[in-house]
Amino acid sequence: MTSLEGPVVRALRRVRDYVGANAALLATAAIGAALFAGLITLSADVYEAVADADGVSLLDQPALDLALSLRTPAGERAVTGFTNLGDTPAMVFITLTLAAALYAHWRRRSILLLVGVAASGSLVFTAVGKTLVGRTRPPFSSAVPPYEHAPSFPSGHTLNGTVIALTFAYLAWWLAKVFWVHVLAPVVGALWAIAMGLSRVYLGHHWLTDVMFGWAFGLAWLALLITVHRVLLRLDRRDRVVAEHGGVPARPPSKALEPGAPEEKPAAARPSGAAGGMAGSRRRTSPPQDRRDREEKP
Repeated sequence: MTSLEGPVVRALRRVRDYVGANAALLATAAIGAALFAGLITLSADVYEAVADADGVSLLDQPALDLALSLRTPAGERAVTGFTNLGDTPAMVFITLTLAAALYAHWRRRSILLLVGVAASGSLVFTAVGKTLVGRTRPPFSSAVPPYEHAPSFPSGHTLNGTVIALTFAYLAWWLAKVFWVHVLAPVVGALWAIAMGLSRVYLGHHWLTDVMFGWAFGLAWLALLITVHRVLLRLDRRDRVVAEHGGVPARPPSKALEPGAPEEKPAAARPSGAAGGMAGSRRRTSPPQDRRDREEKP
């Protein structure tokens, strides 16, 4: 038994040491993988329901009927103006403008990489999905002109809008140091994605399940990209620490994802004003106390 315990105990200790040193990295990867798996499963369920004409797809016609009952001339004009922002030319202009503005302000290569990969992927997924499924849109009698003739599944406005809006929300959350931006950016991104999807159903351009798949798959794609980004940033940070202590990092800091990014110090490493003042006060008061002690000695 003793001979077996040696290798087992050593193996467990190595696992413990590795997990302890990489806990944040492993937690990031695990959370991202769980989110991606869950959202992909949800996307597959929606697709199967559409293919089999059952399940959640049974809500398509009732949702369209509800949209018809809620329409007004003013509402149609307003929602049409908003949904046109999701057209390809408008989205390209918005994406390039926001990406250029963020890069001009922060100069991080992640901005261009994430936006480029996220947008390209969502466009490819939309085109492939429409080609493979070939679903017919709601009848023109239930739609608001101008009519659209491309296949219905998935909703490209929803998928692309979800990915692009929430990519910029993540970038703002990551780069900004102001608390209100951390709160407002995800809220605005989520509202944009939700509103874009609902506008497609309201105008009769898509079935509800087209939009649901766009939301779910767009979030899955985004979860994958953000997970990879966070893991790469943590690996770069670990390599910088190794290099600063004279070790040989797995990847030189000059080849990091963000080589010029300043290292963020934890809040605990920066003494607060009160704590710093107390420490300084103790240092200033200690010499007089030492002199008094020496004077009291015979």
